[in-house]
Amino acid sequence: MSRRFPSDRSRKPLGAARLDELALAYVARFATSRAKLTRYLARKVRESEWADESDAMAACEAIADRMARMGFLDDKQYAAMRAGAMTRRGLGVRRVKAQLFVDGIAPDDIGAAVSEAEDKAMASAIGFARRRRFGPFATRTSDDPKDRERQVAAFARAGHSLALARRILAVPSGDADALAALDGEAALD
Repeated sequence: MSRRFPSDRSRKPLGAARLDELALAYVARFATSRAKLTRYLARKVRESEWADESDAMAACEAIADRMARMGFLDDKQYAAMRAGAMTRRGLGVRRVKAQLFVDGIAPDDIGAAVSEAEDKAMASAIGFARRRRFGPFATRTSDDPKDRERQVAAFARAGHSLALARRILAVPSGDADALAALDGEAALD
């Protein structure tokens, strides 16, 4: 059985027309931002041999521009979708901002998405605590300060503020009134 390693692969020629086909297939399959599409196309160019007389990176930018003009890419809509999904998973505002930065979304395009994540910060943190069984959702109570600090650290890694984490963790397990107050503040059912 012969195995093919990346180093012994022959580099296939790639032109602007094939790059355009790759871009169209990518945006058809994935919700993406303009910057992510450009990075994908640049990677495809690096992995192959450029066979066109035009500049490869200029072709990548031109294709991304055309996809945006055609409505296949919308960074504001992508930011709102990505921020909403992350918030529903229990991630905080800092994590949302960091991911949108990594995805190449311009600061002008993230405003509405971040404000929506800020509005749902309490609900997101409560959902995170519920999934991880922290604080009032714990199956067993522990008075160990190290456990509490580990839980606060998990909240911080998820992008929540330390004050919000400590506030949720301060609710004793089984205190239905305090839990109802948190849920009411988070505008949950």
